[in-house]
Amino acid sequence: MSAAAQQLAARKLYGGENSAPGYLAQEVMLWSPEKIILKTYDFFIVSCKRRDVVKMNKALMSLIESLNFEYSDQATRLYRLYEYCQRCIFKREYDEALQVIQSLRNSWAEAFKLE
Repeated sequence: MSAAAQQLAARKLYGGENSAPGYLAQEVMLWSPEKIILKTYDFFIVSCKRRDVVKMNKALMSLIESLNFEYSDQATRLYRLYEYCQRCIFKREYDEALQVIQSLRNSWAEAFKLE
């Protein structure tokens, strides 16, 4: 992931260019693309527990935008799961969306040995 893409991801997650403290923005620039995805899952989970629909949708949109459709089978499957989570949010079935994202998050962390 390019530096510009990492900056954009950080801005999307933290709500704007000036809302993340400088040290945090600097830390995000050092994260691997895999860690950014992990943190996006974490952002969704925290937002879901707070029932913050706007932030949940923001996290899902970031996850969708990060999909690489050169790997069409995997990307399509993830896209469908993210879309399902969006429908769950719309129906106010937050626990179902939370369960899906937590499972994906745990698998992601295990696959890339992140924690």
